[in-house]
Amino acid sequence: MSQYVVKIIAVQNVTHDVKQFTIERPPGFNFTPGQATEISIKGREDELGAHPFTFTGLDDDERLEFTIKIYSDRSGLTEELGKLNPGDSLVITDAWGTISYKGPGVFLAAGAGVTPFIAIFRRLYKDGDISGNRLILSNKTEKDIIQEFSKMLGDNFINFITREQTENYENGRLDKDTIGKLINTFDQYFYVCGPGKFVKDMLVILKRKGVSSDLLVYEK
Repeated sequence: MSQYVVKIIAVQNVTHDVKQFTIERPPGFNFTPGQATEISIKGREDELGAHPFTFTGLDDDERLEFTIKIYSDRSGLTEELGKLNPGDSLVITDAWGTISYKGPGVFLAAGAGVTPFIAIFRRLYKDGDISGNRLILSNKTEKDIIQEFSKMLGDNFINFITREQTENYENGRLDKDTIGKLINTFDQYFYVCGPGKFVKDMLVILKRKGVSSDLLVYEK
């Protein structure tokens, strides 16, 4: 897999612990919305390693964009990414991944697992094709919510908050009961992304609801 050294162009805050990185785009570099790359910090590859992050910009943008949750309470790559500034260098690889848009459906995500869906929704929104899609997202607190989804999806953006009580959104976890109440038909695409246990639990629920394997889109 090819590697590319790229400079950071801009860094901005999206939420209290999520940052958006805009970086150089290598000539001829291509990706499909939903795909990811391996990112490392130039000169610190051996120390910090490389980790997968999803492209969140549009596939035809002049530059590449990533929306990354910064875990400042854990020593490691994301903590160090949070300290970087424009002009610093990263190393990225060719794009990879099996999540891509197949057709209208329900997107189920937990926490930072929503990032593969950002580029997908941005592309659909720009092209006027976002109708017929819903995002059901589980977050720990209200301040974790990326509000851009509200602009793109309106009432089809449904939030569940798990670690605080709120009057603004649904409280509790996504489970078979809430899935059954929210979704009327299971003959459609389901896109699933999040921590391993979340993905496993959602796939079990959906399969028990009769969703066929060819309608399930997730990172295999």
